[in-house]
Amino acid sequence: MPFNLDDFLPYRLSVAAARVSRRFAELYSAEAGLTVPEWRVLAHLSQAGAVSVRDIHAQVHLDKSIVSRAASRLTEVGLIGKSGHETDRRLIVLELTPEGQALMERLSRIAGEFQAELVSELGDDAAAIDRGLRKLTAGAV
Repeated sequence: MPFNLDDFLPYRLSVAAARVSRRFAELYSAEAGLTVPEWRVLAHLSQAGAVSVRDIHAQVHLDKSIVSRAASRLTEVGLIGKSGHETDRRLIVLELTPEGQALMERLSRIAGEFQAELVSELGDDAAAIDRGLRKLTAGAV
């Protein structure tokens, strides 16, 4: 049987993820002018609280240099603050500023609306797709 890329599940998952990510990026970019890495850093800080670049890198699946650049820009515009780590002087701790928290409240509403739109588009398949994705990402860091 010849190989058909369009039937190769990893490829189809990658294409679907890229398309969904691009659609969502249009929304948060229009609202706040954020890039994908900046959104991921803010979203992670919103969920995790004060953490290091190393911690964010491990969770958002971006190179440390990309996370660092995003964090620097977010610091410049006042959305996150940086401080030293309590026990490891090599680490910088990042956390949302009050402005960053306010932005994430707005973006969380947009994210919720976007998710509801996706679930509606998927219809009866949404729950099964969600279960499958949870299986594929269980324990993944």
